[in-house]
Amino acid sequence: MAPPPRAGDRIDTHALSLAEVHGSVPTHALGLPFWRRLGAFMGPGYLVAVGYMDPGNWATDIAGGSAFGYTLLSVILLSNIMAMVLQALSAKLGIIGGMDLAQACRARYPRPVNLALWILCELAIVACDLAEVIGTAIALNLLFGLPLVAGIVITAFDVLLILGLQRFGFRKLEAFVIALLAIIAGCFAAQLIFAQPSLTGILDGLVPRTEILTNPAMLYVAIGILGATVMPHNLYLHSAIVQTRAVVPTPEGKREALKMATIDSSVALFLALFINASILILAAATFHSAGRTDVAEIQDAYQLLSPMLGVGVASTLFAVALLASGQNSTVTGTLAGQIVMEGFLNIRLPMWLRRMVTRLLAIIPAAIVAGLYGESGTARLLVLSQVVLSLQLPFAMVPLVQLTGDPARMGPHANRGWLKYAAWMICAVVISLNVTLLWSIFTG
Repeated sequence: MAPPPRAGDRIDTHALSLAEVHGSVPTHALGLPFWRRLGAFMGPGYLVAVGYMDPGNWATDIAGGSAFGYTLLSVILLSNIMAMVLQALSAKLGIIGGMDLAQACRARYPRPVNLALWILCELAIVACDLAEVIGTAIALNLLFGLPLVAGIVITAFDVLLILGLQRFGFRKLEAFVIALLAIIAGCFAAQLIFAQPSLTGILDGLVPRTEILTNPAMLYVAIGILGATVMPHNLYLHSAIVQTRAVVPTPEGKREALKMATIDSSVALFLALFINASILILAAATFHSAGRTDVAEIQDAYQLLSPMLGVGVASTLFAVALLASGQNSTVTGTLAGQIVMEGFLNIRLPMWLRRMVTRLLAIIPAAIVAGLYGESGTARLLVLSQVVLSLQLPFAMVPLVQLTGDPARMGPHANRGWLKYAAWMICAVVISLNVTLLWSIFTG
């Protein structure tokens, strides 16, 4: 394996993605039992799943559940199905194509296009980081009484967490993320037991309704959910971190790796579906059913959960899960930022510098809004950040679908048949929803 580049070094188009951990995780021989082979590939999918349940999801899911009951569950379900398809394509690009999405774009498109894609992706990462900053600050406020502005400033130092974790190897980083995901899932499983939601309402909410498209307020939240679920930077992230596995460099070895990576991400995204749906179901069962359709802020949800459910620990579990969610998202956002900068700009920065630049770009607007408008301002900023992510999603999706459908790059693994049409249909749906949202905004 080639030595990793030093900070500030220029790297060529075909440089290793995340060179310091590329191929660092051994995989088992093809003849071993299925579960042992799958175990070696489990991990990247959970890092990707983190982006599908970050604090931005909480804001949109709480707003959707309290205002519209179970209706928007169908949006979460459809978004998750889209995510499974797109993440499978992302893994395919990394394993079969041998490049992450940023590198593949740099090799395929002219420089002006690449610069535009890079800027849009950086904006998406900042929007995502903004949600993590606000979510972590809110959790610190709820658990320890820290003022929002102080909590936002403290998040600048979580770069030390990332640097510390990476010293122990990529598998340890994955284990840390999975442990936090287990905490989040456990907290919400307990809260659903407390809330006792309507099974009929849940099943009815999983069926899409035309009302979602015709009601501007519902459409705004629905697109926020879409933006919070299918995140642009996750497509770049997944195509890189699947390359941490030492894949056997044969057609059979690559097919095996692709199958295992797809199973890994699909299982992890089912966990993300459970958590996202749980947040909306909890809001619908607790707030909407009691006529509190105005609950759109995380702080309000925290204050109301225990008294409305009659369980003192409910609010604490909610805040603990939120803190775990914010810290998890910090890990994957940092990796995505590194991948995007290396792939598009062909240059490498020290991890701490890359992280601090991104975080400061998120901290400044968050601190200003928190100082001027308090809790209500940060809540609106959270939902807005997710809508921004949705608007930027096509600029990551379209290149991914185009690149994985190119026989010259992907050979016999190029998208064909139902997968090809499904991928382009997902692009068309997302773009159509975004156009509808922009039209509704500009026409009032």
